[in-house]
Amino acid sequence: MTTFDHKPRILFLYGSLRERSYSRLLAEEAARIIEGYGAEVRFFDPRELPIHRSVPDTHPKVQELRELSQWSEGQVWSSPELHGNVSGIMKNQIDWIPLNIGSIRPTQGRTLAVMQVSGGSQSFNAVNTLRLLGRWMRMFTIPNQSSVPKAYEEFHEDGTMKDSPYRDRVIDVMEELYKFTMLLRSQIDYLTDRYSERKEKAAKEAITLAKPLEMNSGKGKL
Repeated sequence: MTTFDHKPRILFLYGSLRERSYSRLLAEEAARIIEGYGAEVRFFDPRELPIHRSVPDTHPKVQELRELSQWSEGQVWSSPELHGNVSGIMKNQIDWIPLNIGSIRPTQGRTLAVMQVSGGSQSFNAVNTLRLLGRWMRMFTIPNQSSVPKAYEEFHEDGTMKDSPYRDRVIDVMEELYKFTMLLRSQIDYLTDRYSERKEKAAKEAITLAKPLEMNSGKGKL
């Protein structure tokens, strides 16, 4: 059953630190669109995020990123294509979000939309890599995606996106993400319940229960 007790919470990550970052502009355009559908949106600013494992994970920017990931119900990853793949800035953010933090899984069960910008002809290398990463992070990556070629031609000076088939695709992607997030969020516990994890949990509980019995059985033997 779909729940409407709060707006879908969507986190945006983008993969460039340039002053006029087209991956950020694409993310901002997508955020305006999905906000129009009724979502609550937050961004993570990757500036000052250290290289993965160069500092303890107690670093404030690392904690901020992980808290935002836990807050989210869906995410959008927007990367430039550099040397035929995602940017290091994009990958560094994903690397800092572990598959699990104790009993908490910051990405498992979240929906995910992937987007990329290119300086040349249209390509899908970055979104293909983002899909692979999303699957590894146990996220529900939606079927649709956005790839914007010659991104420098697709935005107005104020940063908004020009009307074009590429913008139409961004609208399609955000509409689909909104729908998937609304449909899946009340079913996450059921969909992410795994036999192997239940088996592992049961084994740990059995060991925990056995320890007090072993201690008690040794009493009075001296």
